[in-house]
Amino acid sequence: MTKGDYPYPADEFDSVELVSGPRGVHRTPRSRWSKTWPFLLVLVLFPALAYGAVTYWSQLDDGADAGATTTTDTGTASDTATDEATATETEPAVETPADPVVETPAPIPADLSTPVVVFNATSTSGLAAGAVGVLEDAGWTDASATDYTGGGLDTSTVRYSVADLQTTAQAAADALGITTVELVEGDAIDGLEIVLESDFEP
Repeated sequence: MTKGDYPYPADEFDSVELVSGPRGVHRTPRSRWSKTWPFLLVLVLFPALAYGAVTYWSQLDDGADAGATTTTDTGTASDTATDEATATETEPAVETPADPVVETPAPIPADLSTPVVVFNATSTSGLAAGAVGVLEDAGWTDASATDYTGGGLDTSTVRYSVADLQTTAQAAADALGITTVELVEGDAIDGLEIVLESDFEP
């Protein structure tokens, strides 16, 4: 249809500016920079944000670790100070002195040169002489025999008047088989006296 054949009168929609460009959806093409900068912004902004977040959280973790370390060190120092104070306050143990060792003096050996007088208080002749022979066989060097004129004794007895002769008196009693050994203080006994009664067995 040509313009001359158009059956309707012209209106405002038929008026077209000769110098104007396309209308409606026809727009000016976008430049390359306007298309590219959003992508560049994303490429730069997101890594920067990620780096900042990682750095921030790392600093928070380091601060927490440092606080824990400080607390631990403080606790350790406190424990050490407490231990030192306890050790200082604890009194040293008092050592109990050992009981003194009492040495028992060695017994004085029998002196076989001590004078010995053997008395026969029985009616058996030669009893005292036989006892002297036994003593001499045992090593005694100064033994003699005589009759007894004193009071009677219950059993055969070895008598001495000095405490130092106790071992010597016991040795004489053992040699003759006599069980009674008597310390007679105050009597003038020179050495040992042995009184043989009826219980003596030669």
